[in-house]
Amino acid sequence: MSYPPALYGGSEGEQTAHLHPVSSTPDLVYPNGTTVHYLSTGAASAGLMGLYRWTTGPEASGPDPHFHRTIAESFYILSGSMHIFNGEEWLDTKPGDFVFVPPGGIHGFRSKTGVPASMLLLFTPGAPRERYFEGLVKLSHLSDEERIAFYLEHDNHWVDVPGATPPG
Repeated sequence: MSYPPALYGGSEGEQTAHLHPVSSTPDLVYPNGTTVHYLSTGAASAGLMGLYRWTTGPEASGPDPHFHRTIAESFYILSGSMHIFNGEEWLDTKPGDFVFVPPGGIHGFRSKTGVPASMLLLFTPGAPRERYFEGLVKLSHLSDEERIAFYLEHDNHWVDVPGATPPG
């Protein structure tokens, strides 16, 4: 494997690094207390990646099994424990664990009931996932047709996997 084509053609480099302080206010707070920090969006990274810090409260939450056609998704557990579905079974993860899901890979995640957890979600290439995250709270107000269109617009394809009932 070789390096990909150059994305920068300058000879001097540029001062373009961005800091997102750990003390920053969350960009999104769900009614169940889950918070999301937009560390680097697809727009901010020129489509290279999207990186988000996802922190759950003690209430069980997270998506059922699904896949994406256009993006890979990675999970890095910072604190607590998350159940990550790998297409066959729910894995118990702990801080320091990393899970990579390529495009088309069936996956899901679920926080463990009663145990707050935090993880990094990385999407490559970068996609407008913030619109997806923000739209989730409005799903109950959508018709079935609108909900299906929302998921398709955001490359979320739900699958029914026998025996894949999420824990918690």
